[in-house]
Amino acid sequence: MHYTHTIIKRCFYALSFLSALSPLCGQSRSDKDTLNFCVMSYNVENLFDCRHDTLKEDYDFLPDAVRHWSYSKYRKKLDHVARVIAAVGGWTPPALVALEEVENDSVLRDLTRRSALREAGYRYVMTQSPDRRGIDVALLYQRGVFKLIGAQSIPIPSTDGKQRFRPTRDMLHVSGMLLTRDTLDVFVCHFPSRAGGVKSTESYRQLAARQLSTVIDSLFRCRLHPQFLVMGDFNGDCHLFRHPRLHHLLGDRTEFRKHRFGSYRYQGEWELIDHIIVSDALLQPDAPLHADDRAADVFRAPFLLRDDKKYGGKQPFRTYNGMRYEGGYSDHLPVWARLRVVY
Repeated sequence: MHYTHTIIKRCFYALSFLSALSPLCGQSRSDKDTLNFCVMSYNVENLFDCRHDTLKEDYDFLPDAVRHWSYSKYRKKLDHVARVIAAVGGWTPPALVALEEVENDSVLRDLTRRSALREAGYRYVMTQSPDRRGIDVALLYQRGVFKLIGAQSIPIPSTDGKQRFRPTRDMLHVSGMLLTRDTLDVFVCHFPSRAGGVKSTESYRQLAARQLSTVIDSLFRCRLHPQFLVMGDFNGDCHLFRHPRLHHLLGDRTEFRKHRFGSYRYQGEWELIDHIIVSDALLQPDAPLHADDRAADVFRAPFLLRDDKKYGGKQPFRTYNGMRYEGGYSDHLPVWARLRVVY
């Protein structure tokens, strides 16, 4: 596989590059410093601008389309996404924000520079996928705590040898250096949709999961101190993607509560289909970057929910319900985790 061969060569290059860098924090100290390192993943439900991309099927989100998508609605959507990110971070903006269903570079530039997030100083990287509607995944990062080394898209094959599938979103692989001078490999995923039926599309999601496992295995072979963070919308529960050296921060702990809450609601039932996954090395209490199951959850702020008049209870306050504009945030709730950096 071309990507696997490429990443093996590049990770050896990255290791030699890092060894030549001067420390970010000056001389070593007798007393260790700690830093909260908040990460989140959020499917933002069709963050489209109002302009037509001639290479994409973005017709539903144009001013003269049936949804009547307009500049004012677009600006409101940007403000909503910015509000959610700020609320998850509290007083400190999240260090890393994985976003799913963003259309292009323009919407990310507007989000990071022309919304309430402009003071947070985020930079971003994103994919350019063959998805016909033009939606991609992206990662926002704080340069002060995550120094970008490189980024690359990971394409998902459109056939498993038995059937062909509609082109889907690439996965995003981003490598960055932490304050500890260690490399953190971040993967942002949006696995193939369940539209058309869960069972009939399951093999496509399994194909994406195998592709992700292959790339992670290649990195395990060449990283001296492998640290992995996988985030995104998997369109399935924690059993869809399993790796012997990775751990779901949310899935195992909250599975028994899936009927009471989750990150997505379908026909009155909550599902946890958005995940944050870390390598087992990050679960060691004395690790320079440490994750804890107890500091990870679905973000269920009241302003992100509204009454479910059909099935009862609460549901995500979404932007559109079918073709009807509701003016909300997203059909997903964000998931978050708070890690600790010791440097």
